[in-house]
Amino acid sequence: MNTATLLDVHAVHKGFPKPDGSETVVLDGVELTLREGEIVGLLGRSGSGKSTLLRLIAGLSRPGAGEVTYMGRPVDGPPEGVAMVFQSFALFPWLTVLENVEIGLEALGVPRDERRQRSIEAIDLIGLDGFESAYPRELSGGMRQRVGFARALVVHPNILLMDEPFSALDVLTAETLRTDFLDLWSEGQLPIKGVILVTHNIEEAVLMCDRILIFGSNPGRILREIKVDLPQPRARLDPDFREMVESIYVEMTARRVQDHAARAERFPGTGIGSVLPRISTNLLSGLMEAVDAAPYNGEADLPVIAPALHLEIDDLFPVAETLQMFRFAELVGGDLRLSPEGRRFAKADTDERKTLFAKHLLTYVPLAAHIRRVLDERPSHRGPWTRFADELEDHMSPEDAARTLRAVISWSRYAEVFAYDDEAQTFSLENP
Repeated sequence: MNTATLLDVHAVHKGFPKPDGSETVVLDGVELTLREGEIVGLLGRSGSGKSTLLRLIAGLSRPGAGEVTYMGRPVDGPPEGVAMVFQSFALFPWLTVLENVEIGLEALGVPRDERRQRSIEAIDLIGLDGFESAYPRELSGGMRQRVGFARALVVHPNILLMDEPFSALDVLTAETLRTDFLDLWSEGQLPIKGVILVTHNIEEAVLMCDRILIFGSNPGRILREIKVDLPQPRARLDPDFREMVESIYVEMTARRVQDHAARAERFPGTGIGSVLPRISTNLLSGLMEAVDAAPYNGEADLPVIAPALHLEIDDLFPVAETLQMFRFAELVGGDLRLSPEGRRFAKADTDERKTLFAKHLLTYVPLAAHIRRVLDERPSHRGPWTRFADELEDHMSPEDAARTLRAVISWSRYAEVFAYDDEAQTFSLENP
């Protein structure tokens, strides 16, 4: 196997300025190498900086520190020989399939006859022969994504960057497209030398990649590299495949628990400095009910229950972590274990659930207790959004502050701990 280096990412740091002059760090100290013949996966939750890293590699943005080199040359703009496939298809609706595929070659100044021939070959390669004159509106999601692949491949790139290219598709369509791509890759029919795949789907990463880089968040950084030495084609039900998926679940769950604990300790005293996920009480209730019921009976293996609930890592982990924050459950390795209170909640009626949730909300979510205490102490029992948003923005970005407040508002409405009038942007103890 040829192991010539295609891409080097060295000590890359990327941040974005905040209004107060400080910086929100998105990537910190990222190291990555892509060699010929490799598919490298970037696995992690949304917001961990994976897509930002792809933009740096594609030359669409520049790092604040560190360096990205492609074929030995620094990337200071979009390099010729690097193409990208997006999650959202990104097709021009007023152009036909053939015209959408041709447009990249036209931008490169390729003569008309040559670009027409190369585009037809690319369309044939990805299985859309006969649809050259169709418009995107006439195609299914899977067919539109095939056009996206053809448009990327037609320029004959050395590196193909794939930003969650299958996540917007239904399960069966995504599986077909993955399989077709891997078949073409293994048969050497694709005009590319290396692939970087961004995903939050553990099974997808194990199915497709030679190496997996696990990303952490806040800031984005590589926590661990995992070599996938399973022979292709890989079978999801193969014991070795399941064992690797399980080990990655355990790894990522443990990392998330450590990160969560670190964030909780970051602002001692106030207890309100943690960014909270916007997880609905329906999801929390639903997961507790599912884990409490047979065959799990209070303890579920995350890799097992995830497909049963049609949840992927971006959906499952935040719900499980939030249950742990509320002390309704505990994450142990790759398992979610309900506490006695969690099992009690799962079996309770609506009123008992509200009472139990309110108790845990005020006990274990410092921001909720803080808002309730402020409202209790004020003669009017009212407080403006800005009173709490400004306080949170001492610890986090305005976007995170807004998201955190929205999360607490949703949970508090369910538990009837306090109310919020969005039109007046006011918290109160009124119960409509």
